[in-house]
Amino acid sequence: MTTLQRYLVRQLAASTGATLVVLLLVSLGGVFADLVSEIARGRVPAPLLLSQLGLRIVVFLPMVLPLGLFIGLIMGVGRLYRDSEMAALFALGQGPRQLLGPLLVVAVPVVALVALCVLWLGPLAERTARAAVNEANRSFLVAGLEAGRFMALPGGHGVVFVGGLSPDGREFTRLFVQMRRGERVDVITAVEGEMFIDGGGRFLRLRDGFRVEGQPGQRDFRLQRFEVNEVRLPDPEAGRGDPLAGRPTLALVTPTATPRARAEFHYRIAVPVFALVLALLALPLARSPPRQARYGRLILAVLAYAFGMNLLVLGKAWLGSGQIPMLLGLWWLLLPALAAAAWLIARDGEPPRRPATPREARA
Repeated sequence: MTTLQRYLVRQLAASTGATLVVLLLVSLGGVFADLVSEIARGRVPAPLLLSQLGLRIVVFLPMVLPLGLFIGLIMGVGRLYRDSEMAALFALGQGPRQLLGPLLVVAVPVVALVALCVLWLGPLAERTARAAVNEANRSFLVAGLEAGRFMALPGGHGVVFVGGLSPDGREFTRLFVQMRRGERVDVITAVEGEMFIDGGGRFLRLRDGFRVEGQPGQRDFRLQRFEVNEVRLPDPEAGRGDPLAGRPTLALVTPTATPRARAEFHYRIAVPVFALVLALLALPLARSPPRQARYGRLILAVLAYAFGMNLLVLGKAWLGSGQIPMLLGLWWLLLPALAAAAWLIARDGEPPRRPATPREARA
C-alpha cells in the first residue's frame, strides 16, 4: 500500500469512526428510553436494565452500522473534494476510481461486523434477553422484590409483600398479596409458600393463610381460611418484537420452515449486502464542487438509506405472505442497486483530462 493510499484510508476511517460513535450514542439513548418504558409497564424487571440494554444494542447494530458507514464515507470523500485535495489528485492523474481501494479497506470490516451481528450475534442476544426476562419472572429476587418491602406487581395489578426470602427467591415467609381482578379485590395472607411455573403461568403455592375476596363498596366479600392454596399471579405484558428474531439463522431454512422464517433468512442475508451497496454508492454521491454546502449530500444519504431499508422490510413481508416468489428473495432489490453503484463508479471514475494546448493540437 502506497503512502497516498494509507493517507486516504486514515481519512476515511477517521470520518467513519466518528460518525459511528455519534450514531451509536444517539441509538443508545433511544434504546434506553424504550427499555425504561417497558420496565415501567412491567414487561422487564428493573434489575435487568443494564444487561438488557447491552443485549439490545447488539440487536440494533445491523440497523445503525450501515447508516454510519454510508454517512462516514460520504463525509470523508466529500472533505477531499471540499478541501481541493481531489484537485491535487486529479493533477497527478488519480481519479475517483483510485479511491475505491482505500474505501473498501474501511468498508469491508464494517460489512463483516454487520454480517456477524445479523447472522449470529443479534439472534443470540435476542434469545439471551428473552431467556433472562423469563427466568426473572420465576424468581422474586430477580424481579426486584426485597424482604420487608412492598412491590407492585407487573402491569400495576396489585402489590406484594414478603417477610423473608430464600436464597433463590422462590420460597418465602409471611406473605401479603393484594390483586385487582376487574372491579374485585383479592387479599391473601400466608405464613409461607413458594412460586412455581405451570403451563406457562406463574403460581403461588401458599400454606396456612387467609383469603378475602370481594368488590369494594359491596357486601359480597368472602373470607376463607386455607391450609394449602394455589394462586395464579397476573402475567406480564406481552414482550416486544418478532419471535423469529431470536431463532438461529440455520434454523430458518430447515425443510419444515415456514414462509415467514424463510423470509427472515433472506432478510438477514440482504442486510450486509445492502451495507456494501451503500459503501459503494458513497463514492459517486460524495462528489461535489469545492464550495458546495457541506451537509447537502447527507440529506440524500439518509433518504437513500431510509428508502432502501424500508424496501428490505417490505420485501421481507411480501416474501412471508407469498406476494413475491421465495426464489427471488430480496435480490430483485439488491442486484439493481449493486449494478447502479458499479455504473456510477465507472462513469465517475476517470480523472478529468487537461485540454490540449494549440501546439499539441497542431501536432
